[in-house]
Amino acid sequence: MIKSMTAYANNEIESGAMTINCELRSVNYRYCDITVKLPERLRFIEAPIRALLTEKISRGKIECNLSYKLGKDRSGLFINFEAVNNLLAASQQIEQLMAKPLAFSALDVLAFPGVQQEEATINKDELHTAIMQLLEQTLAEFIVVREREGAQLRLLVEDRCVKMQNFTLAAAKRLPQVLVLIRSRLKDKITELVAQPDFDRLEQELVMLTQKLDIAEELDRLQTHIAEVQRVLAQPEPAGRRLDFLMQELNREANTLGSKSADKEMTQIAIELKVLIEQMREQIQNIE
Repeated sequence: MIKSMTAYANNEIESGAMTINCELRSVNYRYCDITVKLPERLRFIEAPIRALLTEKISRGKIECNLSYKLGKDRSGLFINFEAVNNLLAASQQIEQLMAKPLAFSALDVLAFPGVQQEEATINKDELHTAIMQLLEQTLAEFIVVREREGAQLRLLVEDRCVKMQNFTLAAAKRLPQVLVLIRSRLKDKITELVAQPDFDRLEQELVMLTQKLDIAEELDRLQTHIAEVQRVLAQPEPAGRRLDFLMQELNREANTLGSKSADKEMTQIAIELKVLIEQMREQIQNIE
């Protein structure tokens, strides 16, 4: 199933005196890059969070934010006076080394990490269960968003595949007329060369004609690649990387078709194909 790499989901859950919030967001990225942001109190659950996200998501730059707040029945804060004493002792030693005395307020001391601590103890097992339940719920909604946006991307890519098929069919239909035009030009060249024989020039003209005739191979490969894009879009596994590779192959064939085009109409078809390929490539950059 085609999934977008851009999505967002947010949920929260109650666990004891805590309200825990989980936020997932992602943007397109070549690989799977997961960032987990946790308060220090919840750091113990980082590894299980990463494992679950890695299992469910194969590509994208993923950011998972967990935060919490305590309810009205929370225990109060207490001051870690041991940390305060250590801080003050260290500051006095620093003052002795400084030309100017170090000045700070009690609020500065309270803001120092580890000075203020929450008395309430936590049951890590219960909290682990609650957080993983919250993450699974949020992740399920997150994936639904990815699938919904992926379905839209698939329609856009399929629409351009159909347009490309129409252009390649138009090119194939035009090919006999192009060959007639080439044949006419070659006859004129041969007539000119018969009047003034130049076998090297004749050989060059024959080589050029052979190259022009090879356009049928480019058209066949274009059709094959388009069919492969449509097949990949219908597969259940992540398809972004393979689609990106197919865009490179399509672009290569369109470029060759343009360089070999023998008339204005073929050149225009090659240009239209390249525009459609670029439009598809932009959409595929967001596919997982």
